[in-house]
Amino acid sequence: MESASAFIDEKIKELGDWRGKTLSKVREVIHKADPEIVEEVKWRGTPVFSHGGIICTGETYKSAVKLTFAKGAALEDPSGLFNSSLEGNVRRAIDIHEGDKIDEAALKDLIRAAVALNLKGKNKPKR
Repeated sequence: MESASAFIDEKIKELGDWRGKTLSKVREVIHKADPEIVEEVKWRGTPVFSHGGIICTGETYKSAVKLTFAKGAALEDPSGLFNSSLEGNVRRAIDIHEGDKIDEAALKDLIRAAVALNLKGKNKPKR
């Protein structure tokens, strides 16, 4: 069983186009935002980034790289990065299309807020 990071490396290499480059870039930004992020692979090969629980997934489709935030509906998004799955009560997503520029500072803020939310939930006293 190869490591999740090696699997994600291979997935990026296999894509070999703008989607691979985009996934690689957002992965880099995610790790810069929080060096304690853990990479996992779930649901038939979906890259998952976690810290205290799932932060987001990095799915690739024909026309988009989708970052789905597990608790996105509970996060402040002052930069308006969320542009997909807006109707849900829990998740929110960012669809990145070919040629889109990634607002790295805003994405880092969103990642850090998601980590803080996960860790806050871990510190609740048990009843």
